[in-house]
Formats: sequence, structure tokens, C-alpha cells
Amino acid sequence: MHALWMVLAAFFFASMGVCIKAASPYFNPGEMVFYRGVIGMAMMIWLARRQGTSLKTRYPGMHAWRSLIGVTSLVAWFYAIAHLPLATAMTLNYMSSVWIAVFLMGAALWAWRPSPEAPRPPLQGSLVGTIIVGFIGVVLLLRPSIQQEQAFAGMLGLMSGMASAFAYMQVVALSRIGEPETRTVFYFAMGSAAAGAVTMMVTGISPWAGWNTLWLIPIGVLASIAQLCLTKAYAQAKTSRETLVVANLQYSGIIFGAISGMVFFGDIIPPLGWAGMFLIIASGITATVLRARSAPDAPNEEV
Repeated sequence: MHALWMVLAAFFFASMGVCIKAASPYFNPGEMVFYRGVIGMAMMIWLARRQGTSLKTRYPGMHAWRSLIGVTSLVAWFYAIAHLPLATAMTLNYMSSVWIAVFLMGAALWAWRPSPEAPRPPLQGSLVGTIIVGFIGVVLLLRPSIQQEQAFAGMLGLMSGMASAFAYMQVVALSRIGEPETRTVFYFAMGSAAAGAVTMMVTGISPWAGWNTLWLIPIGVLASIAQLCLTKAYAQAKTSRETLVVANLQYSGIIFGAISGMVFFGDIIPPLGWAGMFLIIASGITATVLRARSAPDAPNEEV
């Protein structure tokens, strides 16, 4: 059942992407982030009451930092969805697993102090190769976008994956100190609403879009449902093998995104783009497996 929950989470995240792309001609990313945050807050308050979970926290600074980097990732991702094929934007965001491998390797080298007693940390050839393959996939995936003058959106999509990796590590830190998922998601939604409100004060509010305004509702609803499904997936994964299966099934969201983009928006992905997507998925799965082998007891959370 844990595998099914993750597939459902990936489906709902892809469905959220469809709604974002449909709403993007009428609303800027800041507005969509605002409404996504407000609706997410309402749903998390309702869920916390049902679970009997308090939303008060002793770690406001950690939640603030998680919200800052999470909202940065969210805004960049929403912009990428609006200006790139849906599958391309989702794939770039899923680069977070590769970015985490880069950060962990960089942190080990940064903390190393040369001495006879402390030899240089070994560079894992398999992990280095995985990272290189992932970035080759990015080049192949973005080449069609650059040719179509979508380079800026592509760079923001790549940045969303990098910021998502930072947010991932902060969520892991919060889980290790005992913060429940409902509370973490609530403060992220609060940060999204606050950041969106500030953006709207600067950019203004878009004109009334009639029935198209309704697209804003499922953005928040689907995002919250997806995170709840994802939480159940990890909660029901009792062994490291099951957790690994759950972590890798997140990439089914790319497939859902590709199908949705072609069906609803007529997205055309050239062979180079498909090859890039395949390499990024393969490198992300490999990076996840390698991390699990090096730290099999580490908790797994999703942004």
C-alpha cells in the first residue's frame, strides 16, 4: 500500500502542475503561491484538529528557513511550469536528489582538514558518475528550451530543484527533532501565503479572470492532498527497502506530467528531451540508492 500512496502523490502533484499551467495566463507566480499557501493552511489546520496535533512550535527559526527556501523553490517552479513543457519543468524540479548528492559530497570535502590522521574523504566514483550523468541529462533536456528562447525559465526550473534539495534537508532536520509533518507543512503554507502577499503588494493583483479564477482552488487542494499521500507512503514504509521503493516511485510524477502536458497542452518533447528526462530519472534513482546504502537509517521526507 505504501507504493500506491506514493504513486497517488505523484499523480496529484502532476495534476497540480496542470492547474498551475492553466492558471498561469491569468495569474503571476506570486499570486498562485499566495492562494496555494492560504488553502494549504486551512487544510492543515483542519487536519491538525482531527489528529489532535498542536501547531505551536519551539523551533520558529528552523521553520522560517525551511519556508524561505521552500517558497523560493516553489516560485521558481511555478514560473518554469508556466513557460516550459510540463514534463520538462517537473523533471528539473526532481533534480533535487542529484543536488543533495552534490551538497553531501561538497560538505564532506569542506569539513575535511588535511592531516596525517584525517586523510581526504574518498570520492565515490559511482556517486560522481551519477552526478555527471544527471547534469548531462539537464543539458539534453534544456537544449530544446534554449533553442525556443526559454533559457531563463529553464534556469529557474533548475534552481527550483536546487532550492528543493535545501528544503529537503531542512525537513529532515525538523523530523529528527520531532516536528510532525502536519506542523511542518502548515508553516511552509504560512510562509507561502506571506511571500505571495508581499509579491502581490509589489506587482499588484491581476484583473478578475472570471471562471478561470477557479483554477486557484485545486492548486492548493491538490498540493495538500499530494503531501498527505506522500506522508502516508513514508509512514507505511517499515523497512529500508520499502522506503527506497517509495523514494524512487516519486519519479512517476514525471511520466504523469509528460502525459498531461501532451494531452492538455499539446506539448511536444523532442527525442533529446526524452533522453535528458531518462538520464535525470536514472541518476536521481541511483543517487537515492547510493545515499540509502551509505546511511540506511536516515529518515526520508519530501519537500
